[in-house]
Amino acid sequence: MSWIDPPSRRPAPSKTIRVDGRRLRSERTKQLIVEAYLALIRENPQTPLPTAAEIAARAGYSVRSIFERFPDLHTLRVAAADYALAHAAALAPARDVDGHRATRIKSHVETRAGTCERGISLWRSLVFNIDENDDLKVRIKLARDRTIERMELMYRPELSALPATERRAVLIALEAITDIESWARLRGFYGLSFVEGCAAWISAVDRILPSTPMDAPVL
Repeated sequence: MSWIDPPSRRPAPSKTIRVDGRRLRSERTKQLIVEAYLALIRENPQTPLPTAAEIAARAGYSVRSIFERFPDLHTLRVAAADYALAHAAALAPARDVDGHRATRIKSHVETRAGTCERGISLWRSLVFNIDENDDLKVRIKLARDRTIERMELMYRPELSALPATERRAVLIALEAITDIESWARLRGFYGLSFVEGCAAWISAVDRILPSTPMDAPVL
């Protein structure tokens, strides 16, 4: 008997497998295009947003391949924002949530600073002509909301003792101080090192944060 089955005995080809394979390849292509876009804005933070031709060349695809997967570059920017937000969340889990006050502040600041350090270029690309794209406004709000949620988690002992209005005011102040543009000023305009920037934030957060309740860790 031949090692090749006759046609009548061969299993019917699975259309689902072929379709899924194409879908997986297409999703992989989309990911590589997004990664190429992010790489370009990280490498050239002071230049205008990359063109479709530049993104295609970096990703190793044609311009046509980009627009087969993204209707326009605004859609690509939104996809890049979603990718980067998910990546940032994976790289920055909450640590030392139940630690002493100083430990929690240091942990939160260093984690936040690391996120800002990696995300400055993307942030600037998101706010570039932000009024032209409501989807990007949603992503920026989501990023800020996540920052506030993390602070509510890290500083629960101090915040829980405050009335709602005061708690909101403290959170707004803390979010503004640890904003990504604040980090960019510390690093770029003032020339602070990563460690020096963290020290400046730690001092500011400690001054703004209310006193820690007596029954919570303090030192």
